[in-house]
Amino acid sequence: MTVGQKSERTDTVERVRGLLSGAAIGCALAVFAAYLGEIRAPVPPLLLCILACAALGAFRFPRRLLNVGAGLLAALCALCLLTPVLRSPLATLTENAVPVQADAVVVLGAGVWCGTGALEPSSLARLIRGMELWRAGFAPALTVSEQSGLIGPKSCPKLSDLERASIEGLYPSGGPQVLTLSNVTTTTDEAARVRELARVRGWKRVLLVTSPSHSARAARLFRAQLAPLGVAVTSVNAPETRFDPTLPLPLDRLAALRVLLYEGISRVKAGVGGTPER
Repeated sequence: MTVGQKSERTDTVERVRGLLSGAAIGCALAVFAAYLGEIRAPVPPLLLCILACAALGAFRFPRRLLNVGAGLLAALCALCLLTPVLRSPLATLTENAVPVQADAVVVLGAGVWCGTGALEPSSLARLIRGMELWRAGFAPALTVSEQSGLIGPKSCPKLSDLERASIEGLYPSGGPQVLTLSNVTTTTDEAARVRELARVRGWKRVLLVTSPSHSARAARLFRAQLAPLGVAVTSVNAPETRFDPTLPLPLDRLAALRVLLYEGISRVKAGVGGTPER
């Protein structure tokens, strides 16, 4: 074997190793994106991520950039998982006040397990908190949200139907007046539906019930819609169901990181005029 052939063989082996290394990094990034991306990370983009990283790994300079980027991302994730550094950023997402007398309790939508037709834990927690406020006499009416066809498969049960069924199961008679916010995709849609109800019914204050990490953004969006009508918005949080807000364990911190990225992307998209996340 000549020197040239040895060199060519070495280059080929290095390229194959780089391709496999890039594919491995791509797989790790795809898993990370699938967990953090929720419904915004379907199969095709994840597959594209793996193939793109494999292609970058086949060439020396792009491979070095890929390795450096993956190393920095791993270091950042380690910092988030091994320390409670995310507590302060999480606190900025939260607005929680003492409940006061109002015209309606607005229970914001979260999610549905389409396969089993059950409320996701966040949806159930919000509904329970809203019912507690009604039962305590803070408001006579309660709103639930009906997700649009843009969220989930068409066969997925409507969130509003499941919540109404839960309320009727607890209070076959004598329950709250339940109003549906129809065909909503985003929190902005929900705020627009409540604005119309407030205008027609003469509401002066609503209690806004959502998850802690969603509360500050939701309150701001609702005030933008309702303030011109003179309607006050009081944010009353439901319990956090996805993690312990004190972040004692790495699992809690990983879930908190997911929430922070989700809320951060929502703010960026809204800032550039895109469709915000829920």
